[in-house]
Amino acid sequence: MAIVIRDAKGVILLDILEQGQCINAAKYCSTLDGLRDAIRRKRPGLLRRGVVLQQGNATPLSANLTQQWLQRCGWEILRHSAHSPDLVPFDFHLFGPLKCHLGGMVFRQMVTSSVN
Repeated sequence: MAIVIRDAKGVILLDILEQGQCINAAKYCSTLDGLRDAIRRKRPGLLRRGVVLQQGNATPLSANLTQQWLQRCGWEILRHSAHSPDLVPFDFHLFGPLKCHLGGMVFRQMVTSSVN
């Protein structure tokens, strides 16, 4: 599984989970720590201007631990409408083009990688 975080300029963080690893609030907060570091490197000044994060409503994303992390960092949450719980707007814009690009390709082995 991959956690992809991007803005209008492109991918800021790609966090690939190990096979069988589940995402929970602690892992998500660790990913947010990595995101904060990636923003410092790739988008200087963005942290001072303020971060608005659009995310779904899955349990790890809305857990108390996650909410406390976001509040401590002063990040704002932009909720998406619940019209399609299985496809948030970000997924539509990421996976549609990816599906077109990868269509018909065959992958014979699992490749583990971390790109930050």
